[in-house]
Amino acid sequence: MANRFELLERLCLALSRPGVDGVLASADVLDDLLLLGALEDKVVMGSMNRGGLAGAAFELDDRFTGYRPDDLVRHGFDAGKLLLRIDHDDPGSLDTLHTAARTVDAMAAHRLPVFVEPFLCRRVDGRLRNDLGAAAVATSIAIASGLAGTSAYTWLKVPVTDDPDAMGRAMEASTLPAVLLGGEVGDDQDAAYGKWRDALRLPTVRGLVVGRSLLYPVDGDVTRAVDTAVSLLGTGRQGS
Repeated sequence: MANRFELLERLCLALSRPGVDGVLASADVLDDLLLLGALEDKVVMGSMNRGGLAGAAFELDDRFTGYRPDDLVRHGFDAGKLLLRIDHDDPGSLDTLHTAARTVDAMAAHRLPVFVEPFLCRRVDGRLRNDLGAAAVATSIAIASGLAGTSAYTWLKVPVTDDPDAMGRAMEASTLPAVLLGGEVGDDQDAAYGKWRDALRLPTVRGLVVGRSLLYPVDGDVTRAVDTAVSLLGTGRQGS
């Protein structure tokens, strides 16, 4: 993703495919896509907290250095997204948790949806690792659901658990609508599709918000990856 021109080309291709509703990105990427005319009639979601740089000592003090709620309103965008990583051993998580709650309040005041992407995590050999076990995912969902003075405009953006059979139990932690994130797919793209298909059958799951695994698939075929993911939405909802 270091080549911005290639990234934009892949994003424009993905956005041109039938069934792709919109895009989630930071301001620089969305500005480029706007100039390219790729966002006509699309849902546009702005990424809000960008300060928790990977590998930094302050990674979990994830400051809101991206879009503000007022920015999203001014641009006429449809929603915002915030990342909420919580490590019980890192005090920086509390600052992020507090700021995230106030941001959810501000988005609700504007009647704008906000997608909260929660993780419980811990440091392993100095690197931050997300816990994708069912209990951890359920706990993170419960924490995210209880943020702020209202959940009326809150959506969840959740990972698929390590154990697909436990995904349903994890999602029972909240009644809020949710979308699935792609996460690290690895070499077995078909296995990832299978897990997404199963999770899309759950009653509160409403869609997919997938990034690198579709834009940079193992076989290099962006069109095939995107079209396959879109096809899961129909099969998943029919099974619910």
